[in-house]
Parts: sequence; C-alpha cells; structure tokens
Amino acid sequence: MSTISETYNMDCMEYMRQFPDKHFELAVVDPPYGLGKRTTDGGSKKNSQTKFMDDIRRTNWDDAIPTYEYFKELFRVSKNQIIWGGNYFGLPASRTFIIWDKMTYIPTMSQIEQAWTSFDSPARICKINSNNPDRIHPTQKPVALYKWLLSNYAKPGDKILDTHLGSGSSRIAAYDMGFDFYATELDKDYFDAQEKRFQNFKSQLKLF
Repeated sequence: MSTISETYNMDCMEYMRQFPDKHFELAVVDPPYGLGKRTTDGGSKKNSQTKFMDDIRRTNWDDAIPTYEYFKELFRVSKNQIIWGGNYFGLPASRTFIIWDKMTYIPTMSQIEQAWTSFDSPARICKINSNNPDRIHPTQKPVALYKWLLSNYAKPGDKILDTHLGSGSSRIAAYDMGFDFYATELDKDYFDAQEKRFQNFKSQLKLF
C-alpha cells in the first residue's frame, strides 16, 4: 500500500473542520510564535544581508500567535499533539516537553526550541544540528528532527497532521518513514517551495 502525502494551500481552520473528532492520531505543528522579526535578526534591520531576510520581513510570517479557536480545533481533530513553541501559547501544563538542542551558536538566535506535547512521559532532549544550507523557510527544521519525533511518539499506521507545513520537513520525514501525512500551508510561495523540495526528494529516492 502506498503512503499518502496530501498537502493543501489553504487555511488550516477550514481544513480541520472537514474531519470528525480524533481523526488524526498525531498532530505535529509549528505555528507562528508571535515574536516577529526579533527571532530572525535580533531586532536590527541592519542585519538584512540577503533576499531571504527581506522576504521574511515582507511576509510578516511570525506577527501573531494562533487563536484559541485554532488550538480548540487542533485538539478536537487529533488524539495527541506536539506543538513547537508551546511555551509561548499558554497551553495546559504538560509533563512531556521536548527540548531541541540545535547544537549551534548564533548570537542572535536561540540555541534551543521547546515543544509542548500531550503525552504523559518524561521530558526529552533531542540533539540535532540545525545547520541547513538549503533553507527555504525562516523557521525550517531538519528532517532528522521530525524523524526523531515520529520514531518516539508515533506508531505504525498513525495518520499525521501538520497545520503549518512551512518548508515541508515534516512531510519528507513522514513519507520516508511510511506514515500517512496530511498538511496545510497558507502562504502560496512557501507551499510551492516545499512541493518542489518534496518532489526533488522523491526523485532522489527513485535513484536507489
């Protein structure tokens, strides 16, 4: 049976309303943290050296956190959740935070990121280098990080949801590991970029 990998350039709220309660076994999401430009250039416009940084400012990609209605709908359609930046959202207390150690030092960037989860197990630290020469999104995370999450928190046969697809790293990880995957991305440019990245990944697989 072939692995499902369905992605849509649409609003995640509209998409989630289509599904019954607890349709997805696991949601792995990375919504905006509401930190704006502070997360990308330390608050200084003088650091804009590349078109990539200019694009970040142009799209206002991190200006506001998701609404209460978003989290209510996310919890309705999924049995378990892993939410990057969960420390910013006022979510319920959780025993199982995941700390991603990026293993790099950039003065204007955080050395770790935190993910809130709905699981009841000890907190974990995941050490995976964040360096990515082929970055297509300001908050792009490594495919290896999503593989670690799926290896530790998903079971064979689980349906995976990502409401903020971004660079598509979660999609590549899920496909490579055989998980059915469903996702949305509102921004057309990012959606097209991740689709090209995903198709390139699939083309590489066919060579082996």
